Amino acid sequence: MAKVVKFGGSSLASAEQFKKVGDIIKADSERRYVVPSAPGKRSPRDTKVTDMLYNLYGSVSDDRSFAKVLADIRARYDEIIKGLGLKLDLSKEFDKIAADLKAGADSDYAASRGEFLNGHIMAAYLGFEFIDPAEYIIFDKKTENYDPEKTYKNLSKKLEKTPNAVIPGFYGAYADGTVKTFSRGGSDITGSIVARAIHADVYENWTDVSGFLIADPRIIDNPAKIETITYRELRELAYMGAGVLHEDAIFPVRQEGIPINIRNTNDPKDEGTWIVETTSKKSKYVITGIAGKKGFCAVNVDKDMMNSEIGFGRRVLQAFEENNISFEHLPSGIDTMTVFVHQDEFRDKEQSVVSAIRRMTDPDVIDIESDLALIAVVGRGMKSTRGTAGRIFSALAHAHVNVKMIDQGSSEINIIIGVANSDFETAIKAIYDIFVETKL
Repeated sequence: MAKVVKFGGSSLASAEQFKKVGDIIKADSERRYVVPSAPGKRSPRDTKVTDMLYNLYGSVSDDRSFAKVLADIRARYDEIIKGLGLKLDLSKEFDKIAADLKAGADSDYAASRGEFLNGHIMAAYLGFEFIDPAEYIIFDKKTENYDPEKTYKNLSKKLEKTPNAVIPGFYGAYADGTVKTFSRGGSDITGSIVARAIHADVYENWTDVSGFLIADPRIIDNPAKIETITYRELRELAYMGAGVLHEDAIFPVRQEGIPINIRNTNDPKDEGTWIVETTSKKSKYVITGIAGKKGFCAVNVDKDMMNSEIGFGRRVLQAFEENNISFEHLPSGIDTMTVFVHQDEFRDKEQSVVSAIRRMTDPDVIDIESDLALIAVVGRGMKSTRGTAGRIFSALAHAHVNVKMIDQGSSEINIIIGVANSDFETAIKAIYDIFVETKL
C-alpha cells in the first residue's frame, strides 16, 4: 500500500507550515512519496518564490539587482531551514544556480529551482531520499510535453527500489538534460505522474482549502463543498477556470483508476473532496459545480441555405486555423453558425479572420459580439433529472440576465451558457441559488 502526497506552495510557505506537513506525513506510514511545490506566500502581500525566481532570471544582466534578488530568495529558504532546526547548507546549490543563470540557463531552469530547493529541505526534514525529476520525467522536444512511456518506465524502476522519497514538482528535462517545466501549477501533474508510476492506491493533493467548492467563493459567499466528483466532471470544471487542481493532472491517474483526494493542510481531519473514475454515490445536489470565464467574443456567420452547402463549416474554421486561433464553442442553426473564441487572441487578428471567412464562404452577414463570458454548469445528476435546463433559464430570466448562447454536450453532464461579461457574477449567483440554496 502506498500513497503519493503533493503539497502546494501555501502548505510549504514557512517552517510552521512545513511542520504541519511533516505531522501529516508521519501520521500515515502509507504516505511514502512526497511531491513539494516551491514556497508560496506567507501573507497576502508576500511574493511566491517562483515569481522571485522569474525576477532573478530577468535581472541576470544587472549584477547588483541579480545579487539582491538571489539574496532575498536565499533568505526565504534559510528562514525555513532555521525554523525547522535543520543542519542543512544550500550554499553549493545557490552558487550553481547563479553560475548556470549567468551562463545562459533559461527561465524554465530558473523557475524550477524553487521546487528543487524545497525538495532538498523536505527530504532532509523527513529523512527521505531526494530524487531529482530532471533525471526521470522526460520531455519530448518536438511536442514539448512529457513522454509518458519513457517517464513511467524510468520512474517506476527507480521508485520500486526506493521505499520513501521526495520528488520535487513542476519540472522534468529533455533527453539532453535541459530542464523543462510544466505550466504554472504543474506540481499537480508531477504528483499524478508519480502516483501512476508506483500504481498508488491514492493520490493526496494537499492545499489550503478543504476540497472543491461548488462555485467560486469570490462570487458566492461560503459555497457548499463537493464531496465526490468524477474525472469527467472535474475536467469540465477545471477547463472553465475552477481552481485547486491543474486540469492536466487528471490524465495520468485516470488511466490507472487512481482516486485523487483533495485535502486541507490546515485542517487535516477534513475528508476533503474525492475525485474518482465513477461512483454510485448520488450528488447532494442536481449539479456538481459551476465555473466560468470572462473575455470571449462571438463571430456570427449568417448565410441562407448554409446547411446544404457541403464543407461550409470546415471553411469557416479554416479561417481561424490560418490565423492560429482555436475556438471554444460552435453553436449553429440552419442558416447561422457562431464561433466563440478568446477575445485577447482574436482582437489583433479579427479583420484577417473576417476577410478569410468572406473569401472562402461568401456569407450574407458576419457580425462580431465582444465582452462575453462562458459559464459551465456541470453535474452527473443532470442526466437523470428532468427540467434542469428549464430551471437554469428560469433563474437567469428572474435575475434579468440575457442568455447569448447555450450548448449542451452529448454526455448530458455539462451545459455551457454564454452571457455578457457584466452579467457573469449575477448569472452564477442565480444558478447557484436555484440548485443549492433552495435545497438547504
